[in-house]
Amino acid sequence: MTQYVRDIMTGDPVTVEPQTSVTDVARIMRDQDLGAVLVTEGDDLRGLVTDRDLVIRSIAEGGDPGQTTVAAACSGDLFTVRPDEELDHAVELMREHAVRRVPVVDEGQHPVGIVSLGDLAMERDPDSALGDISAARPNP
Repeated sequence: MTQYVRDIMTGDPVTVEPQTSVTDVARIMRDQDLGAVLVTEGDDLRGLVTDRDLVIRSIAEGGDPGQTTVAAACSGDLFTVRPDEELDHAVELMREHAVRRVPVVDEGQHPVGIVSLGDLAMERDPDSALGDISAARPNP
């Protein structure tokens, strides 16, 4: 049976505007137990920022996280999929571009979800180590 992106994506992604501070984004990630947030301008996807991006592209560079905006830390060169695409296409994109998350957009560039490596592991191999880790409750 063919699986589609919509079948396993995490819907209703958390979004922030490009001018949001790194500190504010880090707090959102902490409070909502997220590893990634989408950066949007209006309704259009402009980037994706991960917890690792915040550390590598902002904190480690010595910037003031309260003054540095997420625009400086996010990945703007994105690969996206639509909800009605076959899941195998998302897997191919992740492999080809060595990414762990792919934003899901509608007909325009409006984000409607994210497909992560963890989502795939829980769906396709729930007994794997990654599947177990992805399904586990977060650490307090």
